[in-house]
Amino acid sequence: MDIDRLVHEAWPAYEQRAHDGWVFRRADGVTKRANSVLATSTPADLDGAIRAAEAFYGERGQRCVFSLGVAAPPGLDEELERRGYELVDPTLVMAGTPKGEPVREVRTEERPWPQWLQTWWAVDGRYGSGQKEAERICTGVPAWYAAYEEDGVPLAVGRAVPQGDTLGIYCMATLPGARRRGLARRVLRALVARAGDGFGSAYLVVTAANTGAQALYRSEGFEIAGRYHYRVR
Repeated sequence: MDIDRLVHEAWPAYEQRAHDGWVFRRADGVTKRANSVLATSTPADLDGAIRAAEAFYGERGQRCVFSLGVAAPPGLDEELERRGYELVDPTLVMAGTPKGEPVREVRTEERPWPQWLQTWWAVDGRYGSGQKEAERICTGVPAWYAAYEEDGVPLAVGRAVPQGDTLGIYCMATLPGARRRGLARRVLRALVARAGDGFGSAYLVVTAANTGAQALYRSEGFEIAGRYHYRVR
């Protein structure tokens, strides 16, 4: 499973520039995934590639961020550390073959609706006023959006991206007052059921610090399949 490629395609930056085998990605600063260098090969000129990345983000008023997964060039992480880049957001990739089941209480649509976005942003909106930019990222590829609602308010939400025979699970979020009710599990199962039998495996990403979510995903058939982190300066 090529996690770097899958995440790149499922969470697409709307500005991308190729440079010496790397991809500089930008989406107005909303999420590190869409505003970081995807470095999955060794450039002919490592110093020149790093400087080009720094210039790309500097011209746009953003910090330079590198996403470093299993395909990162040998020695790049150490070189960035030497240059003063901080390691942030260690993240786990979990994969498996979960079993979905239709959940009548879960609403599923092919586009995010305003209330879905509001709930997700209320939980994961660490980027100021970037909700519109986040919506643009989400809708950059075909996906399904699910929510458990009460009185028209989504209490738990999630997003699934079909990627060939693989299903990417994103945007899993539950409002604080609705947690520990099994709502995230319902949303996850509904998304997998929506995909049907057309995929062989599913994956998701979760921060290394979020042990509660990891336990939920493990109980649904996901296991750790990889890791990545960011370097930021």
